[in-house]
Amino acid sequence: MSAAPALFTLTGNLLWERTLEFDAWTPGKTQRARTESFQVGGKGINVSKMLNRLGTANTALCFTGGATGTGCIDWLRAHGFTHETFSTREATRLGVVIRAPGQRETTFLGTDTPPDAQAMRHCAEFLEARLTAGSALALCGSFPGWDTPAAKTLRETLDRLIPQTTICADTYGPLLTWLVERPVALVKINRDEFDLLFTAVERDRPLLDRLTEARKRWAVRSWIITDGPREVTFTTADTRPASLTPPVVEEVSATGSGDVLFASVLHALLIKRLALADAVAFALPFASANAASAGIADFDLNNFSSKRSFQLHE
Repeated sequence: MSAAPALFTLTGNLLWERTLEFDAWTPGKTQRARTESFQVGGKGINVSKMLNRLGTANTALCFTGGATGTGCIDWLRAHGFTHETFSTREATRLGVVIRAPGQRETTFLGTDTPPDAQAMRHCAEFLEARLTAGSALALCGSFPGWDTPAAKTLRETLDRLIPQTTICADTYGPLLTWLVERPVALVKINRDEFDLLFTAVERDRPLLDRLTEARKRWAVRSWIITDGPREVTFTTADTRPASLTPPVVEEVSATGSGDVLFASVLHALLIKRLALADAVAFALPFASANAASAGIADFDLNNFSSKRSFQLHE
């Protein structure tokens, strides 16, 4: 059996995040939480957390700055994450999650903090040295500053690495626009982000037509398009689009469910060596179980439904 690939996740927009839980809360009043907790957020960290739950060795890469960045490093170390951080001048952004029984979860995020040029150069040097033909990189979440001169070295490094290694992405904004022009192994995005790749007129066309068009227009080798609790549609360069319906659950918090899906797909593709359709089928129950849980990748791995429906589109 061949060795598992070295797997890295890269979070371009790390989050120092505190969760406050209330009996009830209303805007415009002083609120006193009954419990609070701290965690590090950002899509790549969520993906690494789920990979850890699945027993898949990985290294979480991220940019950290200021006191909030130091707090994130301490948390990653305390929770057993294998990680590499690249120091940047600006403080890591902060966020607050508000929860109360019977009320919709609300998240407040601080301003995005683009890594500085030196941090991105250090990241590029790390990838150049560590990302080989037998390894894989997952680009996760937004990447502030991607289209600025500060990211030039990192862009050039990834341009060299993409043809010779496995690059997968769950991203949006300028990084997504840049990636779809390149032969990355997989792009997993939600329906809204996929729609934004097309003109306003083109968005009126059915999803399946646009997914077929995406295979012709862009260099991406495989696509996964999610749509909340609705069916997930996917395709490769040489297979017809297909869709799977996630298991139906009573939603507690959908936060991080896309990250759990992405991590589970990566595990299925890279470790279990499954085809894309089987990888999506493997991943969907995990994503649904996450939506039925308050945390991210904190659910019981042995307590979820595996029922789902499969449809191959002609």
